[in-house]
Amino acid sequence: MNKVDVIVIGAGHAGCEAAAAAARCGARTLLLTHRLDTVGEMSCNPAIGGLAKGQLVREIDALDGLMGRVIDRAGIQFRILNRSKGPAVQGPRAQADRKLYRQAMAELLAETANLEVRAAAVEDLLTSDDGRQVTGVITATGEEIMAGAVVLTTGTFLRGLVHIGETRFAAGRMGDAPCLGLSVALERLGFPLGRLKTGTPCRLDGRTIDWAALDVQKGDDPPVPFSTLTTAITTPQVDCGITGTTEASHALIRANLHRAPMYSGQIGSVGPRYCPSIEDKVVRFADRDRHQIFLEPEGLDDPTVYPNGISTSLPEDVQRDLLKTIPGLEQAVMLRPGYAIEYDFIDPRELGPHLETRRVRGLFFAGQINGTTGYEEAGAQGLMAGINAALRAGGSERPFILDRADAYIGVMIDDLVTRGTSEPYRMFTSRAEYRLVLRADNADLRLTAKGQAVGCVGSVRAASFAAKSAGLDQGRALMAASAGSPNELRTYGLNVNLDGVRRSAFDLLRYPEITWAALVAVWPDLGGLRRDIAEQLEIEGRYAGYLERQAGDIAAFRRDEGLLLPDDLDYAAIGSLSAEVRLKLSQARPATLGAAGRIPGVTPAALTALLGAVKRLDRESAA
Repeated sequence: MNKVDVIVIGAGHAGCEAAAAAARCGARTLLLTHRLDTVGEMSCNPAIGGLAKGQLVREIDALDGLMGRVIDRAGIQFRILNRSKGPAVQGPRAQADRKLYRQAMAELLAETANLEVRAAAVEDLLTSDDGRQVTGVITATGEEIMAGAVVLTTGTFLRGLVHIGETRFAAGRMGDAPCLGLSVALERLGFPLGRLKTGTPCRLDGRTIDWAALDVQKGDDPPVPFSTLTTAITTPQVDCGITGTTEASHALIRANLHRAPMYSGQIGSVGPRYCPSIEDKVVRFADRDRHQIFLEPEGLDDPTVYPNGISTSLPEDVQRDLLKTIPGLEQAVMLRPGYAIEYDFIDPRELGPHLETRRVRGLFFAGQINGTTGYEEAGAQGLMAGINAALRAGGSERPFILDRADAYIGVMIDDLVTRGTSEPYRMFTSRAEYRLVLRADNADLRLTAKGQAVGCVGSVRAASFAAKSAGLDQGRALMAASAGSPNELRTYGLNVNLDGVRRSAFDLLRYPEITWAALVAVWPDLGGLRRDIAEQLEIEGRYAGYLERQAGDIAAFRRDEGLLLPDDLDYAAIGSLSAEVRLKLSQARPATLGAAGRIPGVTPAALTALLGAVKRLDRESAA
């Protein structure tokens, strides 16, 4: 196959989602990876989801992506984080069996029509003579493969450099060679490359851990799946352990900071602020005498344990000594040392909101190459890049874009392409101003119809979604019809105001003390609703007042997003803009007036000037 519609380079979380999404959209897709046995590899933490990250996974699933279904097959401990708080800030998370995760991903890719997965290293990009249009790739063996669109999902492989104490060597990750040629190709095409860093902790032999000395962390029973297509979790579940560092741990780390690449000057790039190494924690939080460590099994038939919380690039001998200072790990055997890795990335402001590069038509980036960190962030970008690559290869001029009021995916991409990033970007609920709407429980209601419209949702999910939508419509009608006067409701112990106003079951859910069970006692027919339908309706009722208020905020947001800024707008010609604002707008090239307003330093006066300039251009165009 020397000509396809879409080529995806890299088979990590971004690449797998990109390839599957492009193929679901009908594009003949080729997924190229260094090794077939590492497709879907969990290079760092063996877990999926979490706060905000769980919302991303649910959104991937709503658009018929793979990650939710894969973790449902491979998950060995499921938990809803923030369960005691409201649904807007809850996040599903699951511990994974690494081997089962790879197997499930490979199985789903093999079942995907229009998709071929091939082992081949890509060393260069083919473009038109002027370098403005990608036309294919060149592999390490010299093979040329033509395509209408190419998606780069290179993870940490672009000129990857591993650090363990004073030792450093080139690698894409431990055990894999780096990718050098593509960095050269991107520089040739004019992309400015930067460097970022991430890291991982050592791996332990679980048979040598004193589990009896640890606190136990259990999963939810029953476990809650990620995917709406999963009826039940059937994989056996396990417990995790909890321990923590000690004052002796911190003293050891401080005594060896001169050997830590981050502090010796060996590493000059920036690491993830919200997932720092243990040496960084000890320096930044000097008043803390303990940092928590979660001991997470990596598989049902694998003794390897991942000590989440002690990511490090300290020398191997220091890492071994560090374990002896941690309760329960005094005799633990280290199977592999932790390490830091530096790699190339591009400024994400080089991209449009559809993740296509501005410099080269048909070339898309997704994942860590865009400055993000995390499987979930990568998978979500991959899905969007894959859909848009398929649309581009098919000749469509209308990209698929989600905005900040549509999805966490839209928040993340907008943050990246308008503001850029100087450190690995991680998704948080606090980044989403409309998080009351963007909940994990309603991802399918927000996005599946949009996915159907663009052609990335298959028939199985479409049928499942249609059945759920019909059930919700029936349930809403039943709740609206289930109403009573204050006197009638009080006979059931529902203490509402004696104001003569009839209240429906939906209205009553605005009262925090009124439970779903109390409603069923009044109107038994509500007890016949399917469990997931009842849970969704209860959340809608509880949040109704807040959602009505947020709807007004979203309407105002949509007005600003509706004013499109020409991609070739000459900011230098808008005289009332300061030099600083001109530079920022020229770098970011915001797609809308709203996006321009979210760029730090762009003032209301600058937005007014922009609005005037666009209106003048429109008048001139009309004339």
